[in-house]
Amino acid sequence: MKFFSCLMALLLFLLQAVPGLGLPKDTLRCVGYHGFCFRSKSCPEPFAAFGTCSWRQKTCCIDTTSNFHTCQDEGGHCVPAEINCLQEQVGFCPHRKWKCCTEV
Repeated sequence: MKFFSCLMALLLFLLQAVPGLGLPKDTLRCVGYHGFCFRSKSCPEPFAAFGTCSWRQKTCCIDTTSNFHTCQDEGGHCVPAEINCLQEQVGFCPHRKWKCCTEV
């Protein structure tokens, strides 16, 4: 029983010590794009909605005044990596492995 208690204490310590280990996938994706999680369904100015956080209970908001630009902001289309683009565009897509294309 004492061994089990020590093992659980070590596990809890590791979950708190390693950043991002206990966060949901949608929250990690939001933070990866330098986003912030808001409780409201709409983002305050100057933020724009960019998905969800906390198991779809919060909204991921991205600062539009920074040099972060989504693919749609730049006039592109997000496509899976398997699709060949005639012309690629600079811009972020909601799915990290997708790419931004002006023409498919």
